[in-house]
Amino acid sequence: MTETKTYPLRLPRSLKEAVERLSRQDGTSINQFVATAVAEKVSALETARFFEDRRARADFKAFDRIMRRRGGGHPRAGDEMPSK
Repeated sequence: MTETKTYPLRLPRSLKEAVERLSRQDGTSINQFVATAVAEKVSALETARFFEDRRARADFKAFDRIMRRRGGGHPRAGDEMPSK
């Protein structure tokens, strides 16, 4: 980290106890455990937003035209469509 900032965090007792237990099991400090948990949540939300933005810009009619066109080779092993 290039810059850190202190943030007072209030947790319900049961959650704090769980964080203490899990950070001990993980071999990390409570601070590192909480920072990692926050980073994971931020990453998940940013990833969801990225795909929502991509979906909003998608041209599904063009995708369908490309998928229906003839030609090309057979799928490589492992690339087959799943059977229903």
